[in-house]
Order: sequence, then structure tokens, then C-alpha cells
Amino acid sequence: MTDLPQQLVNGVFLGSVYALFAVGYTLIFGVLDILNLAHHAVFTGAAFVCLTLVVRLGLPMPAAFLGAVLFAGLLGLLLDRVAVRPLRRRPDTNFSVLISTIGMGIVFESVVLGVYGAQLYRFPPGTFPDASRTIAGAQVSLLQATIVVVALAMMAGLTFALRATRWGLAVRAVAQSPRAAGVLGIDVDRVVAGSFFIASALGGAAGVLSALAFNVLTPDMGRSIELKGLAVIVVGGMGSVPGALLGGLILGLIEVLSVAVTGQSQLRDAIAFALLFLILLVRPRGLLGARGLREA
Repeated sequence: MTDLPQQLVNGVFLGSVYALFAVGYTLIFGVLDILNLAHHAVFTGAAFVCLTLVVRLGLPMPAAFLGAVLFAGLLGLLLDRVAVRPLRRRPDTNFSVLISTIGMGIVFESVVLGVYGAQLYRFPPGTFPDASRTIAGAQVSLLQATIVVVALAMMAGLTFALRATRWGLAVRAVAQSPRAAGVLGIDVDRVVAGSFFIASALGGAAGVLSALAFNVLTPDMGRSIELKGLAVIVVGGMGSVPGALLGGLILGLIEVLSVAVTGQSQLRDAIAFALLFLILLVRPRGLLGARGLREA
């Protein structure tokens, strides 16, 4: 494979998007032991909001990106308030919240479909500078470099916040025992709402970066990344933020290299998931264990 450096660059670029999306999953799972299955719809909604801010309001990409990320965070607050908080104290919380987030995801997707229609959209030419540079034999575009840097910076910021701030301490306390955290004076509802805001903001950022990278926006674009995000957090270790990063990079590299080796893009997902399955046979609890966030 003569273009190995280029494939590695492409794999890291793709994997960083997967990882950023998966971190939103793993944060909520680490705090509440639930899977937020509306996460992919937030991913989609943020991408379309960014498109609207660029096309309709003429905002520059940095401002549109921040606006879309804020919108995604607010969707997370709405999701927590409507679909999660009323059910959190029920004895069957995990199952009922799972169903309610699926329902909210359908609602969010339906709103996007109703507003934008079943069409394919693209960012207009010139939305992001078309520049590139050759590094170590690989062509790296400014967009690819920006996506990787932004994704890694956001994940590093979350890791720092979890480990070195009072909010992170409160998150870890709630993850261990919401009841004990409440007795100690921690506002559990506020911590959970903040976790949903941040997790959804990260998912929204992943949606915008993915839309910029491939320049294809459809109302169901989140469906293609939903299962990959779940696979990433399982392989990396449920509840582990570093595990989500590692799992995302592994999945991105496997996908890109499988296409380069076989020349068959339609086999990409089959090969990637088969190899991830083999990893789980060796490490059933994931590469970085099952308690990464709780021990952070």
C-alpha cells in the first residue's frame, strides 16, 4: 500500500469525528447508566442549524459553528427536561428512558424533515478555505486539520473538566450514587442537565464537522453514525472518555484501511464491525475497561 501515510491521515480524520460523537454517548452513560438514543438526531439538527446560519444569515463559519453547538446543547437540556427527568426515579429507569429518548429522536428528526424537506443539502462553495499541504508524503487539507484539532481540543477540555473542576467532581459523585450526592448537597438535577448540555453540544459539534467534511446534509444523516458511535463506546469501554477517543480512531483507521486494501467500499462496515467484534472477544469490557468515567 504505497499511499499508507495518506490513508493514516484519512483514518485519523474520520476517527476523530466518530470519537467526538461517541463522547456524548459515553458521558451520559457514565453519569446515568443509560444510552441517549436521541443523540444522532441532535447531530443532525446542529448540522442543519449551522447550514442555515451560513446560508440564510451569512454568518462566518466560526460563528455559525458556535451557534450550532449552543443550539445542540439547548436541545440536550430540552431532552433531559422532557424525556429523562420525569422518568429518572422510576424503578425501570433504564428501559423507560431508552424508549423516551428514541421517541424524542424521532420527534427531532421529524422537525428537521418538516422544515427542510427530504432533500440533500450542501454548504455553498467557499464556506471553508480550500487549502492543503503535503506532510510526510500525505496531503492534509486545512479542513481535515481543523476538524482533528477541534475534535481533540473539545475532548481534552471535557477530560480536564471531569478531572480538575468542581463540576467534574459533582459529576463523578452523581455517577457513583445520585442519592448520596444529593445528601451531600449536590444538585443532582443540575448536574444531569449540565451533562446533557455538554454531551449534546459535543454531538452537535460532530454533526457540523461531519457535514463540513463530506458536504452532504440529509434529514437522516445521523442514522449512519448512530451505530458506529455505539460500537465505539463499547469497544473503547463503556463510560470511558479516553476509551471513546481510542475506539473512534480505531474504527476510522479500520474503515479507511479496509477500503484501501480491498478496493471495495461496500465491505468497509462489514470488515470494521467484524474486527471490532474480535476485539471484544479478547477484551469483553472494552479496551479501557467499563468504569473509565466513574474512576476519572
